[in-house]
Amino acid sequence: MPISKCLQKSEPLWKGWDRKAQKNGLRHQVYAVSDDCYVGEWKDNMKHGKGTQIWKKKGAIYEGDWKFGKRDGYGTLSFPDQEMGKPRKVYSGWWKDDKKSGYGIQFFGPKEYYEGEWCGNQRSGWGRMYYSNGDIYEGQWLNNKPHGEGMLRQKNGNRYEGCWRRGMKNGSGRFFHLDHGQLFEGFWVDDVAKCGTMIDFGRDEAPEPTQFPIPKVGSTQQSPVATPERQNTAPPQPHPAWPGPAQPSPAQPGNRQVLFSVRASPRRLAAAHKADSTSKVGSTPKAGSPGLPCSSIQPLTASLQIKILDPDGVLEEALAMFKKTEED
Repeated sequence: MPISKCLQKSEPLWKGWDRKAQKNGLRHQVYAVSDDCYVGEWKDNMKHGKGTQIWKKKGAIYEGDWKFGKRDGYGTLSFPDQEMGKPRKVYSGWWKDDKKSGYGIQFFGPKEYYEGEWCGNQRSGWGRMYYSNGDIYEGQWLNNKPHGEGMLRQKNGNRYEGCWRRGMKNGSGRFFHLDHGQLFEGFWVDDVAKCGTMIDFGRDEAPEPTQFPIPKVGSTQQSPVATPERQNTAPPQPHPAWPGPAQPSPAQPGNRQVLFSVRASPRRLAAAHKADSTSKVGSTPKAGSPGLPCSSIQPLTASLQIKILDPDGVLEEALAMFKKTEED
């Protein structure tokens, strides 16, 4: 019985040629239609692995990692510098999906650069910015602006520590005026201090201190203030309970006198008795002596009569009304 065999169809020649034309692995210079040049590794006709891309129009040069045709991994971006005559490094750090993402350093000028975290080609996260005028900002970033907690250190040594919003001081913070030896702590709104307190801080070490220090605010519990004692020109009168003739104080003619009775407290009596060291217990003090006798038999309270001049008779009339009220 005859056996029939089917002939295998041959593959078109263009498929073999196309398969050979697919770029896989390391290749030499490959030029695009825009005259851009790439040297490096390929995979499935896409840039994948280590490689160097040169853009003809801008002159930019990227050296680093690629992943499926996009910059992904660690790489360095440079631009030509006519003054130096060689490429100038602009960014060195991590990439993801053809954008700066992760930690990296961006150079904006000879003395101005940023080092920190990136996200989607923007400074976001923690970072430190060195400005060309000598200022340094260190803290949190969001959308290429300081946002969150951060510190700005100026060239003269002054610094601000506090909250930032949209690249400006917003919220509570402290500003150290180290050149004048002062510290301001308060609340900011769009770089303007709205309220706060200013105190001296390192005034002795400040290069340009203020002319006068800031007075300190006293505490709520104030210490007692000593007041000068008034000198009594009239000789003291003995207590009515003491034996001996009373010595009335001289009164000017035409002036009325009102007699008041005041009871002395035990503490005052004890102090007076201690001051009168010359008097004995139960004895009669001399005229002009400030002390009061105190014994175990004598009560601890005593009444004291005081004469007050009353030229118009107002106190005398008030006292009479008070006595009448007590009687009723």
